[in-house]
Amino acid sequence: MLPRASGWLVAAAVLTLTSACSASTADESRSPSPTSSPAIVGADGGPVEPLPGSGTLGPGFVTPTAPPPPGGTMTPSPGSWDGVTVPSDFRVVLLTTDQDAQTKVLSAAVRSWASRTHVPLTTVVADDPLNYVPAIQSAIDEHADLVVSTGEGLVDPLAVVTASWAQQRFLIVGAELAEPTFNVTAADWKGASYRGEGLGTATTYDASSFTPERAARAVSAGVAAVVSGYSGYVVWVP
Repeated sequence: MLPRASGWLVAAAVLTLTSACSASTADESRSPSPTSSPAIVGADGGPVEPLPGSGTLGPGFVTPTAPPPPGGTMTPSPGSWDGVTVPSDFRVVLLTTDQDAQTKVLSAAVRSWASRTHVPLTTVVADDPLNYVPAIQSAIDEHADLVVSTGEGLVDPLAVVTASWAQQRFLIVGAELAEPTFNVTAADWKGASYRGEGLGTATTYDASSFTPERAARAVSAGVAAVVSGYSGYVVWVP
């Protein structure tokens, strides 16, 4: 019998092999269309292209001609994301462990954002470490525009799986991947910078920093980054 800690690793290895064969058949209609001479380069090395109807980022969110390096951090000014809206057909999956107070605050913020913006939201609960990878796959199989993840336990499994699904956008709230790929955006803050990979809880971790107000800002700013074409960065919110 495999130890619990290794169960999701085995599942991830199998998933990576199978997804490599199926990724080429994925729906690519949601991917940004390349242009011949982009003025702004994103985390994937291609042009920064906002999704249709996403509005405009305000001053102070990012310097368009000098975004951070891939996987780097941007610190947007408060409210600089308020002018961004999601497309009318935008769909989101909430992938969550929902097992501790901090995660519940983050998940509630995602649900509140979806209700406020009238975005259809599907929830996938990963309630067992042995089933984290199947839960991630279930979220991917929804073929939503964005998978939003809450819960530190999902960080390491996501680090293994997300690179194999380049067409799927992910947003991690309240944590981040140690080495994110261009399709994974994170929204966190000083008290919520868990990065997985055996690094343990960050010395700056502060459970009291997981307030509904800060979680709401993180969700809104993170989504704004994704739909504005700035996927693959860490969005640091106050």
